[in-house]
Amino acid sequence: METKGFSTSFTVDPSPHEVFDAINDVRGWWSGEIDGSTDKLGAEFTYRYKGLHRSTQRITELVPGKRVVWHVSDASLNFVQDKTEWNGTDIVFEIARKGDKTEVRFTHVGLVPRFQCYGDCSGAWGFYINDSLRSLITTGKGAPNSKEG
Repeated sequence: METKGFSTSFTVDPSPHEVFDAINDVRGWWSGEIDGSTDKLGAEFTYRYKGLHRSTQRITELVPGKRVVWHVSDASLNFVQDKTEWNGTDIVFEIARKGDKTEVRFTHVGLVPRFQCYGDCSGAWGFYINDSLRSLITTGKGAPNSKEG
């Protein structure tokens, strides 16, 4: 049975609303060029990283303090054979209070092990979510470009 996608989670002290705001500050934690609004329901933004990755995300859910969902409507991954592997996938952030902590659960629904990019993409997501986004939430400063070195 195939999993629904790559998933990772962490807990932090800041409130669900602070976490929600940090997730929507995409330029603060995800490397690359980002064009368009990243914090309005129905908005689209484009992400580009060098000549390797371009994707367009539409914000399909935006529930303050609880959930953010981006639908990847168009993507081109130039480092794998099937450059459209991300097309039709969903990037989901779920936020929940767990005792005195806030849990962030990230899932790239549709990014599955049979995809050629799974290893590279899940490794990159692991860094951007568990290191850069977590740092933005806890210190006010993400590390969007530190993986490029």
